[in-house]
Amino acid sequence: MDPLFDFTGCRALVTGGSRGLGREMALALAARGADVVVASRKLPACEAVAAEIAALGRRAVPIAANVSHWDQCDSLAAAAWAALGGLDILVNNAGSGPRLPSPDVSEALFDKVLGLNAKGPFRLAAQLGARMKAQGGGAILNISSIAARVPMPEVVPYSMAKAALEAMTAALAHEFAPEVRVNAIAAGPFLTDIADAWPEEARQTAPNALRRPGRPEEIATAALALLAPASSFLTGAVLRVDGGH
Repeated sequence: MDPLFDFTGCRALVTGGSRGLGREMALALAARGADVVVASRKLPACEAVAAEIAALGRRAVPIAANVSHWDQCDSLAAAAWAALGGLDILVNNAGSGPRLPSPDVSEALFDKVLGLNAKGPFRLAAQLGARMKAQGGGAILNISSIAARVPMPEVVPYSMAKAALEAMTAALAHEFAPEVRVNAIAAGPFLTDIADAWPEEARQTAPNALRRPGRPEEIATAALALLAPASSFLTGAVLRVDGGH
């Protein structure tokens, strides 16, 4: 095990961990020694990824939760902490941003997008960050989007929520310092299952320096670098993983 990326003994919670980028990060952490709670809305999907983690020789706990709901965040935080006897890592990955012209966005959809991408991550980070600080250490990683800074018509509530997530990252990095580090990844387009609905051209090319979308496994190195205990002087950062927008 490379000592710079050794997560032996670490205990992690990954939201949206049953597919896409969340699954990749959960598996990458487990492959390097971490025990992982896999959370998403559908328990069977969590159980499938937990089985993959268990096959790597690590402890895996599947928990169903909708992190857009405040009370379910509290329940998830308590259950994950109890299941692993504490947590050292939180990855706030769950998110969604349906494309819709702004005049057509209903109040219910607006609240849903803000709840999933901003309210839920805040509540989990607030609850678990405080517990990590009290235990003497931890790391939080928020998965943002280039939509927070790059103008993107028809995904305005999502862009707003991700901008809030990045502001939260900076603020909590100070609030929970020095024991807990808080960082974020601003992700570009990735070929997760959501890309199945994209036009073929968008699946092959992208308006970035690398001229293509990312493959899900390409998130892992950035996530590991921001979460690794060896990155002890790295907090409050937002790392763009977008192919060079």
